[in-house]
Amino acid sequence: MKKEKGIFIIFIVLCSVVSIGNPNFLSAANLQNTTRLIGIFGIFSIGSGIVIITRGIDLSVGSIFALEGVLLSMLLVSQKIAWPIAVMTVLLLTLAIGWCHGIMISKLKIQPFIITLCGLLVYRGLARFFSNDITMGFGYGEGFTALQRLATGNLFGVPSPFILLLVVGAAAWVFLHRSVYGRYLFAVGQNEEAAFFSGINVKRMLLAAYIISALLAGIAGILLAFYTNAIAPSSHGNFYELYGIAAAVLGGCSLRGGEGSIIGIVLGAAMLQVIQNLVNLLGIPSSLNFAVMGVVILTGVLADKFIRRNKY
Repeated sequence: MKKEKGIFIIFIVLCSVVSIGNPNFLSAANLQNTTRLIGIFGIFSIGSGIVIITRGIDLSVGSIFALEGVLLSMLLVSQKIAWPIAVMTVLLLTLAIGWCHGIMISKLKIQPFIITLCGLLVYRGLARFFSNDITMGFGYGEGFTALQRLATGNLFGVPSPFILLLVVGAAAWVFLHRSVYGRYLFAVGQNEEAAFFSGINVKRMLLAAYIISALLAGIAGILLAFYTNAIAPSSHGNFYELYGIAAAVLGGCSLRGGEGSIIGIVLGAAMLQVIQNLVNLLGIPSSLNFAVMGVVILTGVLADKFIRRNKY
C-alpha cells in the first residue's frame, strides 16, 4: 500500500497545482467531464494493467475501439437492431478477440507484442473497410436512448462511466488481490517457468488475462463511442492503447511483470486525465499530448528500474 499512498499524494499535489494554475479546473462542468473521462479510461486501463502484470502487452485496444464503434453504429442506426442485442454482439466480438490473442500467446508461444500489433493493424483495417472509411455516429439516439443515457448520463450528479469504473475496479480488486487466481497472475508475471513447475496452469492464466483486457476494452469502447458520437474509423481510438499502458505504468505496474495494483492503475488513469486537463487549460498545443505521454511512460520505467535496483 505504500506505493499507492505515494501515488495518491502525487495525485492530490497535481490537482492542487492545476487548480492554482487555472481555477476553471474546479468548475462543475470541468470536474464532471474529467470524471467521465477518468471512468472511460480507467476501465480499459485496468485490463491493460492486468496484461502487463503477466509480463505481456496489448497494443490493439485503440483499434478495437474503432472496430467496435463502427459495428455498434451499423447495428443500432443502420440495422435498427435492439440495443441489448447490439451491445451483446460487440461484447462477444471483443471476447472472441481476447480469446484469439490469448490462444496464440499461450498455446503458440508468439510474443504478445507481435500478436497485438497485428491486431492493431487488422482491426483498424476492418473498421475502415466496413464503414467505407466514412465517419459514423448515433445521431439523437432514437430507439436506444436508455443506452445513450447509461453511457453519457449521470447518476445523482456523478457521471455513469465513473460509477461503472468503481464497480469494475472493485470486482477487479477482489479478483487480483483477494483470490487465488490473482496470485497466480502475479506468479506468472514474476517467473513463468517457476509458476509452471509450481502447478499453476500458465496457459489458462495468460488466456484469462487477455480475455479480461479485451472485455474491459469492449465496455470502455461502447462508452467512448457514445461520448464522442462520431467514429472516424481511421482515427477513432488512435494510440489509446498508450494511455492504458501509461496509466498502468504510472500506477505502479512494472513492465517486467509481476507487480501492480488495481488502485494504482485507477490512480494512474486519473493522473493522466488531470495532466491532459492541465495541457488544455493552460493552452498548451494538443500536438504535445503524445510527448507528455512519452515522458510519463519513460518516467515510470526509470522509476521502476531505480526502485528495483535499490531493493536488491
